[in-house]
Parts: sequence; structure tokens; C-alpha cells
Amino acid sequence: MNRKDGREPLELRPLRITPGYAEYAEGSALLELGKTRVLATVTLTEGTPRHVKRGAGWLMVEYNLLPRSTRVRTQRERFKLGGRTQEVQRFLGRAFRAALDLKALPGKTVVVDADVLQADGGTRVASLLGGYAALFLALDALVKRGELDDWPLTPFAAVSLVWQGEDRVLLDPTQVEDENAWADLTVVATEATDVIEVHGGGEGRPVPRAVYERMVGIGLDTVPGLVRQVHRALREGLK
Repeated sequence: MNRKDGREPLELRPLRITPGYAEYAEGSALLELGKTRVLATVTLTEGTPRHVKRGAGWLMVEYNLLPRSTRVRTQRERFKLGGRTQEVQRFLGRAFRAALDLKALPGKTVVVDADVLQADGGTRVASLLGGYAALFLALDALVKRGELDDWPLTPFAAVSLVWQGEDRVLLDPTQVEDENAWADLTVVATEATDVIEVHGGGEGRPVPRAVYERMVGIGLDTVPGLVRQVHRALREGLK
């Protein structure tokens, strides 16, 4: 059964990356996944938080939904982050830190900012993909300047899936598809399909084990091609 946007159940939305979108950032990319658009920037700063061991670096993520990125205006979180924002930031931070060798950046803090310009489902995935693209560009610039000897970033990607009952599993859902889901998952993995994180579960009901395992399997099967797609989009955007 085709979806409202004409895709097959296991078909991704069109992916587009505009590298170097923010001129002043060390690395930046505008990532478009269907109608979802995220501006990701990377900043490299000197110094690390107190808990970081000497000789290592650190990475942190800030995630933000702009007020009219959603159908109804989202209130700016000026003084206190909402629970969802905190949870998403922690999720994104864990994924990036798992893929980046922080010992290669001693004494430095990498800040990944993911600002959602328009949300139509998959903002976490778009933030990870856009953030990966921006981080790749920032590290590549360090290599070209002779400031980085070994490549520290493991190729990785993420994809979301939903289950809508019976055997209906959808890859890369839109917001409407996600709202009608019985379960949702975000699968983050390396290009070699080593798992970084599987996040999500049932929405008000248990998920059959066979369905859960099928969703994870589809996600892992999708990641390698998605990594290659991101790298191809970066090459084309830099021409």
C-alpha cells in the first residue's frame, strides 16, 4: 500500500544537503528530509567541562524548534528547556559522542547546534544527519590545515520507523504517520551496522517481539545506504 506522499512503505523521503550554509561556523549544513528542514552548525571551542579527563575533548548538542517550524507556534524556551528538548539533546549527544574519538581533539569542546526550521516528522534523524554533515566538514577543514592527523569520526546515520498495526511498518514517517503510530523507533548505527542506539517503543500498547525485531532490522539495513547518500550529497554540494 502506497502512502499519501506516494512512497512505498520502506522508501525514504528525498534527502538534500546544502553544505556551508552558515558562513561563520566551522562546519554547517542545511539538511532537508522531505518537508523537514534542519540547520546544523558546528563550533570548536577551547576548554572542556570539569568532568572530562585530561587529554580528551568533549562534544555537546543543543537542539531547538524554531517558533513556526510547527503548525502551531512553538514557544521559545528562553529560561528553562522543556522535557522533550532535554531528552532529544541527550539522545543526540550520546550518538555523536559514540561516533567521535574525543581523544583526537584534546582540550577542545565541539558544539553541535541543530535548529529545526520546519518540522514534518523525523527531526531527530534530520538533526543527526545534518549534524554529521556539519561535523564532517569541520573535521575535514582541520585535516586540510594540518591540525588533525587521524580521522576521528566513524561514519554513521540514523533512521526512524513506525508500526501502525498488523504488518504495516513505515520507514521515515511524516508527522501525520508518526501521530497515528502504535510504536516508533529511531535506529542509530554505523555504516558497518554496529548499533549506537535504538530509541523508542510502543505508544500505549506492547509491541510484538517479531515486529520490534523487524523494525530494528529494517533500520540497520537502511543505514549503510543512507551514510553513502549523505556523503554523495556532500560531494555534490561542494562542487
